[in-house]
Amino acid sequence: MRTCHTWIAALAALCCLAACSPGDDAATATSPKDAGRRTFGSIAFEPCTLSGALASSSIDAQCARFDVPENPLHPDGRRIPLNVAWLPAGDKGSKAPDPVFFLAGGPGQAATEYATEVDVALREVRKHRDVVLIDQRGTGKLSPLACRDANGTELRLPADEEVDANAVAGFAARCAKALEGKADPRFYTTTQAIGDLDAVRAALGAEQVNLVGVSYGTRVAQQYAARYPKHTRSLVLDGVAPNDLVVGGEFARTFERALELQSAHCQSLPTCRERYPRDLRTQLRGLKVRLEAAPVQVDFRDPATAQRRRDTLTADTVVGLTHLFSYMPQMMSLMPVVIDEADRGEYAPLMALAQLATRSMDGRMSRAMQWSVICAEDADRYTPDPADADTLLGAETGPAFFAACTSWPHGTRPASFDTPLKSDVPALLLSGEIDPVTPPAYGERVLKGLPNGRHFVLRGQGHNVGATGCLPKLVGQFVESLDAKSLDAKCLDSVGYVPPFTGYNGWEP
Repeated sequence: MRTCHTWIAALAALCCLAACSPGDDAATATSPKDAGRRTFGSIAFEPCTLSGALASSSIDAQCARFDVPENPLHPDGRRIPLNVAWLPAGDKGSKAPDPVFFLAGGPGQAATEYATEVDVALREVRKHRDVVLIDQRGTGKLSPLACRDANGTELRLPADEEVDANAVAGFAARCAKALEGKADPRFYTTTQAIGDLDAVRAALGAEQVNLVGVSYGTRVAQQYAARYPKHTRSLVLDGVAPNDLVVGGEFARTFERALELQSAHCQSLPTCRERYPRDLRTQLRGLKVRLEAAPVQVDFRDPATAQRRRDTLTADTVVGLTHLFSYMPQMMSLMPVVIDEADRGEYAPLMALAQLATRSMDGRMSRAMQWSVICAEDADRYTPDPADADTLLGAETGPAFFAACTSWPHGTRPASFDTPLKSDVPALLLSGEIDPVTPPAYGERVLKGLPNGRHFVLRGQGHNVGATGCLPKLVGQFVESLDAKSLDAKCLDSVGYVPPFTGYNGWEP
């Protein structure tokens, strides 16, 4: 749900991974060409190297292609190749028979592009279990739902039209036209995706799987657990999205809540309170009003090339950057000083950060796949809330988010799709206290239907917390024991707020 550079770009970051179940894997090195190849169940893998989406590191893995029918009701029709990556368990001698499916977010993110991050978050799990990452249909390098013109050039919507509902709808129509004869967007929803996951599970020979979902991936995990309860051993939900949540319908209010908590934290610190007598929300509102009335031309140094550049700073850019950074407390700690400088007329640091964020997020999300999901699962359930008008994102947030759905061909969802999950499956739910899109209240809602579940809320943290502090250890213990309530979580007490920068050299000691 990110298109970065405008606020609608920062509207979502949900993470989906899928784990593959362990089976008897054997190397098939009958010739130098086959050296390193291994089988997992009935799927043949070969060595590959995966890079992190937001990191410069890489990880060795095993990769394979797994084909599924685009329309499950017509198995002999067009087929979709899914990219599957296998991160083998560290200790083969004690490897458990049920793997972990890590489900990535968005909707629109490819799980294999987050392999290095997954390896960190699930390092304890990997000691005894295989982890498999499956690029959800419509994402990744093998089956991207990509809109290209007759010359193969990717169609793009100009950044200044991102918040224009009519422009978005027109772009979606052109995109759908470009896909005719190549892919049918109606079959790229969560419902088809969980069928793909189960097909991979069966091919790998796993009777049960452990599902680790992040953000939108928590929706995928809940839907899978409801349809395939006998094949679901455990759930780890990080940044919980309830089944009845209209994704995109509450962004304006959840972001406002996160800003309130950020501002309250600053006011609780004497140095921060003295440095910023006006809180962040107040400064942002003032800056937004000023830039809406008169966008400014800014001279700045490009953070990628170090060359001097000139570009236009708009209100959408400022609010969008703040929303994006609010996902990560370490990045959000920069915003008070940058916004304060901009409030004083020094816009260059803010513009440089916006350019950096635009480049880092470009191409990380399949917009077309995201439309297929939200248009089938959320758009018709969206009801505007008058309270949005008094927020930084504004009343236009929801309508703009769903604007493509008027012209995007989309499928349907099962009648029970938005029914809250009720299950005895062991579950561990994780939330960040200041998460701007999936606040802790969402986790509490889902926990009501999971009597064998437990919910950890990490103080001062944002969106996606699975790799924070001692959580990798606790997740590893949970997946082994299936007893969330017996976990000793005292180690999480040391997790807290990231102090706001009071200058460009950092925060006060």
